[in-house]
Amino acid sequence: MTASTGPQTVTGLRWTRRHLLGLADLSAEEITSILDQAEEFKRLAAAGETKLNALAGTVVANLFFENSTRTRTSFSLAAKRLSADTIDFSSSGSSLSKGETFLDTARNIEAMGATQVVVRHRTPGAPHLLAKSLGVNVLNAGDGTREHPTQALLDIFTIRERRGTLEGLTVALVGDILHSRVARSNIFGLTTLGARVIVCGPATLIPPHIEELGVEVSYNFDDILAEADCINLLRVQFERQRGGFFPSVREYAHLFGMDGPRLRRAKDEVLILAPGPINRGLEITPEVADGGHSVILDQVTNGLMIRMACLYLLNQQNQ
Repeated sequence: MTASTGPQTVTGLRWTRRHLLGLADLSAEEITSILDQAEEFKRLAAAGETKLNALAGTVVANLFFENSTRTRTSFSLAAKRLSADTIDFSSSGSSLSKGETFLDTARNIEAMGATQVVVRHRTPGAPHLLAKSLGVNVLNAGDGTREHPTQALLDIFTIRERRGTLEGLTVALVGDILHSRVARSNIFGLTTLGARVIVCGPATLIPPHIEELGVEVSYNFDDILAEADCINLLRVQFERQRGGFFPSVREYAHLFGMDGPRLRRAKDEVLILAPGPINRGLEITPEVADGGHSVILDQVTNGLMIRMACLYLLNQQNQ
């Protein structure tokens, strides 16, 4: 492991935001600056520079009020790669069970010296509340069904890495659009960077008026297969659903699952993405998930770089 004595800032844009709460209001230049910084961190990692001193002396607190594996681990490792100290908080077994409020919990973490707070919460807008109430950088790691900006950024980064640009590409978001914060952040980021976005799924899982976000809608996966350069298969979020949105998982897999026959009808160079966790046999079959068109594990690797870039850029406002 090689340690670098100083950070390498590659973005030409002066980062001015104290928080990253979503992609809805980010410009193309701001999104690109995050992608470029992540690309630089990936280059350094490939060269053996896996430990940087960019956040030495700072404290990153990961406040997770919902279950998470990839996102939480990725943020924790990203902070450590940048030499930050970390606080990993889980609501399970915390003082919340004794009646402490969400905001009081966060204020206590801030009082321990945290300079950046990464928060995931089931309530939409929870990171925005912290941004208004605390004096630290706040980074949204997923708030209810609202947004999940770093997941969308790593999806976009993975596509750009393979295709060179987002401009003019057709990206299909397939699955549970209604409950997906990943879908919303992807829509904002992809359209801002010039991609054509098609959302596809059962009519019951497509939000009304979603066309107002600049996307096209399809209720038939087979109709759009040949058009898509990239297909992002979103997980069916049973934990957020109240009621039956389709007759059975078997029918869903038949109509909207990505399997070998569908892959063979897609474009020759199609990219298959999935934010995870994947439900094998439902949204995607093993032969596709583990096949040559899949970039699912690349997404996981790139997620670390994206989160390093976000933590690093936000910290620029503290200097």
